[in-house]
Amino acid sequence: MAHYRCLGEVPPKRHTQARDPEGRLYYEELMGEEGFSSDSSLLYHRGVPSALVGSEVWELPDQSRTPNHPLKARHLKLHDLDTGRDPVTDRRLVLANNDVRISYVVAGTDPSPYYRNAIGDECVYVESGSGVVETVFGVISYRAGDYVVVPRATTHRWVPAERSCLYAIEANSHIAPPKRYLSRYGQLLEHAPYCERDLHGPTAPFTAEGTDVEVLVKHRTSAGVVGTRMTYATHPFDVVGWDGCLYPYTFNIEDFMPITGKVHQPPPVHQVFEGHNFVICNFLPRKVDYHPLAVPVPYYHSNVDSDEVMFYVGGDYEARKGSGIGLGSISLHPGGYAHGPQPAAIEASLGVEYFEESAVMVDTFAPLELGEGGLAVEDPAYAWTWAGRGPDGGNPAVFSNS
Repeated sequence: MAHYRCLGEVPPKRHTQARDPEGRLYYEELMGEEGFSSDSSLLYHRGVPSALVGSEVWELPDQSRTPNHPLKARHLKLHDLDTGRDPVTDRRLVLANNDVRISYVVAGTDPSPYYRNAIGDECVYVESGSGVVETVFGVISYRAGDYVVVPRATTHRWVPAERSCLYAIEANSHIAPPKRYLSRYGQLLEHAPYCERDLHGPTAPFTAEGTDVEVLVKHRTSAGVVGTRMTYATHPFDVVGWDGCLYPYTFNIEDFMPITGKVHQPPPVHQVFEGHNFVICNFLPRKVDYHPLAVPVPYYHSNVDSDEVMFYVGGDYEARKGSGIGLGSISLHPGGYAHGPQPAAIEASLGVEYFEESAVMVDTFAPLELGEGGLAVEDPAYAWTWAGRGPDGGNPAVFSNS
């Protein structure tokens, strides 16, 4: 984020003395990206932020991956996935490569442990539920339809107010608005489908007290993704103020303004965020193509450089009978393979003026592998449905969103 914020107590000049009312010095922590050559924020702590008193192994959930071989389209039914109730520790890995990991969890109402992802930014889509995320920068509220974007190495914990279904996209990089939406100084431009008013960060510092506070840290070694339990002498949420352009925020899909055209528009018009070697898009309720001879559903297409993951989160999918796709489904359409609408859907779409559907898409530029969670809920019949051999044995006539 290049949108400046200043919250709480900060001195008029950075890197100068800042003291509490009793005269005790606050401790600065500069959180900066790309070797302090990109966005950063300067936080003021009551305690020493590096005062570590313990470090132990945190055994992560199963991170194993299975290649998509032999190559085929996949359908994963996330609503059939059995997960624990912790928003962080009970995430089950669905799909992954060396750039991004996609997990799913159905969280209960107990707070998660304090947590920090030291590998990359997280973008968590809230399929359902509400609550808050407490962070070292302050508290942000979340609701259904939110993307919760948490920068790398931000200490935080999830505090659900109700059962929350969370679709976690964990990067090995940073996640930001697409560069084509931004001015050279970082402002969202007029052609962007959202603006700074739609991004909701913390509004005040959130301070807490405590000693010997445990934080779960996800990080990398030569062996891959691993975890450590780090114990701090003082509470990490002891920040009295901060300023800068790096902080967590939410963006709700209701605030995304779909871009439509006279004929069918390509997937980049639906893009919300980008990371290294992947993009995040959303397909939302919208008016569709208005050329008199337009075909509203997509043409068949080959993602020659990408694997495409679609998570179906809203709308009426009665027209998809025969493919097995429904709410809570993931479709994986890999590179090297043409895909698109089911055959009968093309004729059926002619004259349609509006699509009532919502989906979150992740396109990756390296092949995706299946996590243990994805393998557990795969529908093995999906790949053959374009040939009229759907799970019900019929000739499916369904719409495809991408």
